[in-house]
Parts: sequence; structure tokens; C-alpha cells
Amino acid sequence: MDVSGGSGQPRSDNAEPAQQTTGEEPAPPAPQAPEKPDEPQTTPAPEKPETTGAPEPAPAPHTDATPEPEEPRPAPAQPGAAGMAKGQPPQRPKEPGGGLLMGRPFGVPVYVAPSWFVVAALITWVFGGQLDRVLPELGAARYLVSLFFAIAFYASVLIHELAHTVAAIRFKLPVRRIQLQFFGGVSEIEKEAETPGREFVLAFVGPLLSLVLSGLFYLAMQPVEPGTVPGVLLAGLMVSNLIVAAFNLLPGLPLDGGRMLRAVVWKITGRPMSGTVAAAWVGRALAVSVLIGLPLLNHWGAFGGGTDDSSGMDAVTDALLAAILAAIIWTGAGNSLRMARLREHLPELRARTLTRRAVPVETDTPLSEALRRANAAGARALVVVDADGNPLSLVREAAIVGVPEHRRPWVAVSGLAQDLTDGMRVSAELAGEDLLDVLRATPATEYLVVEETGEIYGVLSAADVERAFVRAMARPA
Repeated sequence: MDVSGGSGQPRSDNAEPAQQTTGEEPAPPAPQAPEKPDEPQTTPAPEKPETTGAPEPAPAPHTDATPEPEEPRPAPAQPGAAGMAKGQPPQRPKEPGGGLLMGRPFGVPVYVAPSWFVVAALITWVFGGQLDRVLPELGAARYLVSLFFAIAFYASVLIHELAHTVAAIRFKLPVRRIQLQFFGGVSEIEKEAETPGREFVLAFVGPLLSLVLSGLFYLAMQPVEPGTVPGVLLAGLMVSNLIVAAFNLLPGLPLDGGRMLRAVVWKITGRPMSGTVAAAWVGRALAVSVLIGLPLLNHWGAFGGGTDDSSGMDAVTDALLAAILAAIIWTGAGNSLRMARLREHLPELRARTLTRRAVPVETDTPLSEALRRANAAGARALVVVDADGNPLSLVREAAIVGVPEHRRPWVAVSGLAQDLTDGMRVSAELAGEDLLDVLRATPATEYLVVEETGEIYGVLSAADVERAFVRAMARPA
């Protein structure tokens, strides 16, 4: 079956937090040195707040210092500082993995999660038992046929997911990966559709392809003699694809039908959040219905069984299956609500308002002198520049905390700095999802913020962004 984000449920976010690191691993914050009046304040990192299912804004370590409430003032212009053009697309982050890589159709990596092998074995065992009643002459070979059925079924699920992928690519939405897992598959689409019409199409193409496959298997059955191995396989694939399509058309998130309902409500109200709330609560009602109704329907013989044929073990199995399905649907609906709230608050994350004021210092400047200048200027970050004022590197806050006070007059700032890369130059105009994309593309603890003209504006701490992100998520939508 296909419910975890959909066998065809496009997921418009990065459900897993990015874990990549590039370059030098930042040193963990040491215990804070006694505060002096001639030094900018640096505070140890707080404990990481509990996540609520939403992705983190950037996988950067905590080197916390609470941002000042007023908007930071730009540092003096530095000639020759290369800036990031507004709207420049970030570099693609390293692929996340997620199992065994099977290929890259349309350039999108397809992974098979370890849980798939458990389901494949279960399908092989269950379908093999059914084959023993229909084709007893097969003997032990029935399990080989059953394994072929399991692989063919998940190939159908992959086609379902590829339908979402092709539609996303057509709408210029980046697809992170496709993953085949326990209860079907997930297409991880990183952006949300811009219009309710596109959202509807993006969700509908998956069940539509499953219906088409079911019809094709039905047509292929016609010339095949019933009661043979090909006939049984084709019948099984026809029914399974029909079930996948029907289940995904149920109008509740995170299923495809829930995405379609969301698009309809979005179109009527003009607010995507309203559509998400409606479809998510229908999804939760659907989860309760599955938990209660699936065992009852099976007990009453709705799926071909009957009370005379059922046993205590069958009832336990039905209840366990229903509980797993209900939990997946309920969790997916809740995650959809959290992601919708995240998207409403994302515009509040602005590089310009979160940036710390910085002072430029040359490479051989002692740390104590650099901190004195920063304190005098009311700045809270240091940018290492060359003789012409071009930025070379950023002094890491964690490295400053780790230097004892008596050593600071003898330590040059260049020894505590991280060299600037293109990905560490952030436009001051970036905000919301564009800002998070840049931070995810090049994980670091600090970033140089520049104006469109190339002038240095200040330094952006990933910890400040993360705290602002957590505060925004804590407020009600």
C-alpha cells in the first residue's frame, strides 16, 4: 500500500534535516571566559530545542549570541568585495541517501529503503500462500513467483512516483529523491506548487498512472488463460494498482486525495493555509476511520474473508495493520500542518535583520585588539580582510570562546578564521525559503552578508537564524 507521504504523495519539503558538513569542522564551544568590558559578548550554545517535525533551517552547530533587537548597521564599504547577486540559485547540496541507490531516472536518485526488504519478504510469503491454493502444482516454486510479484508491484509504485516527479519537473519544482519504503513510496519535492491548479495536477497524476496501469494489466489478462502463472500475476497486479489508486484518492493528507482537496479549498478561499488545515483534519478523521473500520470490514468479510474463516491471529494481524496505517496517516497530516505553519512564518527570516554588525581586521591583528575594536564600534563579529579591504575569512565565534583571556594578545585573528567560499557570501536581500536554501547549500557557522554592490553589510550566524526559526515556529499561525 501507499500512504507514507504517498505512493505518489508528493512531499514539498525536506523532511529529513540536512546533515552534510563541508570544510573544516567547527570546534565545539568551550566554557565561556569571564566577561570583560572590552570584548563582545559570546554565550555558550543552549540546548537544541525539540523539533516538531519541521526541517531545521540549517545544519549548523550552535554558537549562540542573542541578536540585537535593532537592525544592524553596515560596516564601512570594502572595495573589491564580491557579493552574491540577488536571487542567485544556491549550489545543490550533497544527496542525502536513504537506502540502496537504484538509479537516476530524469536525474532524480531512486533509493530503496531497508524496510522495503521486510515488506517484500512479507508479500512473498502471503502471496505464496495464496498461490498454493490456486496453483498447488507449483510447490516451492510459488515463492519465486511471489517474489517476482513483489518486485513488479513496487515497480508499479515507482512508476506512480515518477508521475509526480515528471509533473514537478514540468512545473520547475526540484525533486530531492524518490524513496521506496515500508508502505509504498515518497517523492520528496522541495518546493510547493505556486498555484492550486498545479497542486491539483501534481497530486492527481500519481493515482491516474496507477489507474492506467491497472487498466493495462486488465487488457493483458484477456488473451491469457485463467489459472496459469501469468494469469494470476496479471490479476494480482491489476488489483493491487487499483487499490493503490483508490487508497491514494481518499481526501485526506498526506494522501494524494488530500493534496487534491487542499488545492480545491485553496482555490475557493484563496489561502493555501486554509486548504492545508481542512485536508489535514480530514486526514486525521481518515486515520481514525482506518483504525476502527479496517479490522471490522475484514471481520465482516468485505475483503473476501468471513467470520467462519477468521482466527484470533488474523484479528491481531488486521488490528496491527490498521494501527500502522492509521499512525502513518495521522502523523503525515500533522506534519503537513506544521509545514504549512512554517511556510507562513518563513518570510519573517530576513538576512538583513538577523545580521550582526562586523568590523574589518587585518590578518595579523591580535585577537585582543580585534575584540577591543569590535566593542568600541558596538559590533559583534569580525571579518578578516587583506591590505586592500577585500574580505578573506570570518573569525569563528566558537574559536574566540576557546582562547583563554591571557592568550588573546598573542593569537592572531587569522588563526581563528574560516576561509570564505562563494557559498558563504549571502545577499542582504535574501529572506525566507531563499535564505534557507543558501544556508543549506553551504553549511557553516557564520556567513558574510553583502549588499548588491559588494559592500560588506555584516556577519550572519547560523545559530541566530535557527533561533529565529524556532521562535517563528512556536508562534501560532
